[in-house]
Amino acid sequence: MSLDPKAVEIRIPLEIMNEGKLEVIDEVMAPDMIEHMPSPPGMPAGIEGFKIFVTAFREAFPDLHYKVVAHFGEGDLVTAVAEASGTMKGDFAGMPATGKKATWTEIHVSRVVDGKVVEHWGVVDQMTMLAQLGLAGAPVGAAG
Repeated sequence: MSLDPKAVEIRIPLEIMNEGKLEVIDEVMAPDMIEHMPSPPGMPAGIEGFKIFVTAFREAFPDLHYKVVAHFGEGDLVTAVAEASGTMKGDFAGMPATGKKATWTEIHVSRVVDGKVVEHWGVVDQMTMLAQLGLAGAPVGAAG
């Protein structure tokens, strides 16, 4: 496997999120990775927490799909912009299943050293997602 930071990071949306390959988490994330995003309600932090999150998220959104629309890096920093979509068919993080489909944008920046993500920052457009699911009002200025 290539140790190129872009090749390492791209495995997260494509193999972990799209395919549910939890074993890839151990392959691409350092055990002591620093996570700058807060854990969802009820989810523990760290790699084991991420495995729980992925399992629960994929159960709630069985048709979950990530499409990487931009992917670039410089040195050990990699940025991925992804469009995610899925239909909420199960409860998730205290929210009841709505049966509605949502599409949202995520931006992730990872620092990759020796083939492992050692630090991660992310921004998820949760308001757009929640509005489409009927769990929040539409964001001001959002296209309908």
